[in-house]
Amino acid sequence: MTHKPKSSVSLYLSIGLISAAALSYEVLLMRLLSIIQWHHFAYMIISLALLGYGVSGSFLSALRDHVSKHFVIVYAANAGLFGLSTIGCFTLAQRVPFNGLELIWNPWQLGWLVLIYLLLMLPFLFAANCIGLALIRFRHRLHRIYLWDLIGAGLGAAGIIALLFAFSPQQCLLVIALSGFLGAALVLTRGHLGAPHRVAPIVLLGAAVLAVLWPASWSALKLSEYKGLSTTLQISGTEVLAQRSGPLGMLTVVASPRIPLRHAPGLSLSNTQEPPAQLAVFTDGDNMSVITRFEGDLQPLSYLDNLSSALPYHLLYQPRVLILGAGGGADVLQALYHGAAHIDAVEMNPHMVKLVRDDFASFAGELYRHPRVSVHIAEARGFLAETQRRHDLIQVALLDSFAASGAGTHALNESYLYTVEALGEYYAHLNENGLLAITRWLKVPARDTLKLFATAIDTLAQAGIKQPGNRLALIRSWQTSTLLIKKGDFNSADLDKLRAFAEQRSFDVAHYPGIDASETNRFNMLQRPYLYEGATALLKASRDAFLQDYKFNLQPGTDDRPYFFHFFKWRILPELYSLRAQGGLLLLDSGYLILTATLLQALPVSIVLVFLPLLLMRTVGDRPRVRWRPAVYFMSLGLGFLFIEIAFIQRFILFVSHPLYALAVVLSGFLIFAGLGSGTSAWLRGRLEPWGWSPIKLAVAAIAATSLVYALLLPDLLHAGIALPMGLKVVIALLLIAPLAFFMGMPFPLGLSILAQRAPQFIPWAWGINGCASVLSAILATLLAIHFGFQLVIVLAVALYGCAALIWE
Repeated sequence: MTHKPKSSVSLYLSIGLISAAALSYEVLLMRLLSIIQWHHFAYMIISLALLGYGVSGSFLSALRDHVSKHFVIVYAANAGLFGLSTIGCFTLAQRVPFNGLELIWNPWQLGWLVLIYLLLMLPFLFAANCIGLALIRFRHRLHRIYLWDLIGAGLGAAGIIALLFAFSPQQCLLVIALSGFLGAALVLTRGHLGAPHRVAPIVLLGAAVLAVLWPASWSALKLSEYKGLSTTLQISGTEVLAQRSGPLGMLTVVASPRIPLRHAPGLSLSNTQEPPAQLAVFTDGDNMSVITRFEGDLQPLSYLDNLSSALPYHLLYQPRVLILGAGGGADVLQALYHGAAHIDAVEMNPHMVKLVRDDFASFAGELYRHPRVSVHIAEARGFLAETQRRHDLIQVALLDSFAASGAGTHALNESYLYTVEALGEYYAHLNENGLLAITRWLKVPARDTLKLFATAIDTLAQAGIKQPGNRLALIRSWQTSTLLIKKGDFNSADLDKLRAFAEQRSFDVAHYPGIDASETNRFNMLQRPYLYEGATALLKASRDAFLQDYKFNLQPGTDDRPYFFHFFKWRILPELYSLRAQGGLLLLDSGYLILTATLLQALPVSIVLVFLPLLLMRTVGDRPRVRWRPAVYFMSLGLGFLFIEIAFIQRFILFVSHPLYALAVVLSGFLIFAGLGSGTSAWLRGRLEPWGWSPIKLAVAAIAATSLVYALLLPDLLHAGIALPMGLKVVIALLLIAPLAFFMGMPFPLGLSILAQRAPQFIPWAWGINGCASVLSAILATLLAIHFGFQLVIVLAVALYGCAALIWE
């Protein structure tokens, strides 16, 4: 018999707090693993978080009667274990000798990955047990429990961003751990629940002791040995001068007085000028930028004229320059050296600007206060959207690292800098005869450069240019390539200057209008002139056949499929594996393969977790008939909810300027408004069912209609508002999310309520099925988006919701 509590406020607050802490932990783990490993582990985090909820369903299905009788003790124990495991399991996971890059040649790493997976899953298991226990014990209040669960999670998604502004990631980890103990204490304080309320102060005291005595060294971040910061710190005499942390990344400033740091990507082998002293600035332990010593004298900067990125300055006179991704200021110095009339330097991370402008201002020669330099803290495309100003030269800076880019760790990174739409915006902001210059790392076989070239062709074609090859020029050094896109055809004077620039610096020309094959591959010789051959093929009518036959994916990225760094094709896997002894596996996109490996791990585990509770329930005496309709229903809801949620996260990245901001805004919006929908579901059911109307079908119809309208209109709506202030954009995002999320919060509690009447023993099973489906959907949504785009993901989500509505009795 279920007891109705005299007052459930403390229980609801505890549920909200635990849910908030669990969601905060999920977002924080994405940040932490981006620092110690790479960005693509974020997808693994989403899946393992939800796997914890799937395991919880199986656990509670088997022991529901026992745990229900001792609700308070079991609930409080799980809340406390959640708090302890958040920090403890992360500490242990860092000590597992796993390295993501070794997965492509060392199969033992897969075992270490599974161990990390299991360790980091445990906190989510304990959090899910708390919510599942409440659903079992108080099944007459399912809609309210789900309401507090979702609203708490939504507040947690936003709260962790605020915490990351104020504290380091390690300190945030401790705050989340303490939240678990507070959640336990809230339940223990209520005597009417059968709680030994005098235990609550002891729990809080234990939490305080943990906060004071937990050694900071235990949770200190241990970066992958393959990250740029790790390798740099192995240089004798290097030291960390400063570290700044925030939601956009952890910046680490490193000096090397004994063996000077020299960062000049693709510097000509003919260069004779030594660069001035430099400080390295690493973002999340990689993607190095530099702060260069500058004392006002331009002569020591002459080496900057021997980079492939200097080419546009030889075709323009005193240009007005826009630099997208100014970083530590190397590209700004290059523009000053070449006599730029004015420089607009756009940098998204305010901590990076502060390092150059304030903390190391004297070393940098007050560069970010120079009279010809205007610094803008903004996202590149957001800045362009809000300005009508045009420039003679727009430079997209090279800020990612060669090592990570070459290893394919960026394969899952959403990059809205290199899409067809992005290049179109850059092109539109050029003055007549202006230049867009993009420098990329050079890879062999060619990938980045040719994909960028193909993107430029599509951009010019969309602008109505019938002969795009006449507006494109491409050169390469031994390490980098620079692509120029001109707003107008290159003339003979331009080409004379281009050839002279390349000849004097021993750079190879890969394309310009009228180029001959004999002019290519002369200095930094490759087996064949790959870039010339690829560029020529991409400009021909047979381009589609070339893209189909090429061994890497060169299809241009779009805002619907913003995966510029995804080059992998499955058909080349056998060939690369056969060449593993010669380093062939290094050509794989490791991020993409890790995502695939995560799916292969999650699929069998999810299947087991769906069917195991049925076997366990039979073992303990329950012999229910297998109900396939509820299974399909809750499976469809789990897949559909995450499909829409992840598609919206990706859609809003460009709108709110950063993946982490998009994650916080979209998750908060969906969860809070879905919670409100859940809270309304019981009232709606009471009003509709007497008239013979199905509240589930009504909710699903609203979800389908809203989703399809948004699939068609949302990209244009978001693009129209990209230049608005951030606060207003957040409000608009929440208003757009609200109606869809409100209805998405209804089908799950409505289904549970019906299940509670027909077969209450299946409630934890349904909870687990929904979690297992969510595990798969988090991975599948990303894979589908990579190959087919987010529009298809939304359409599939609508189909899944439709299936759920039709299948339910």
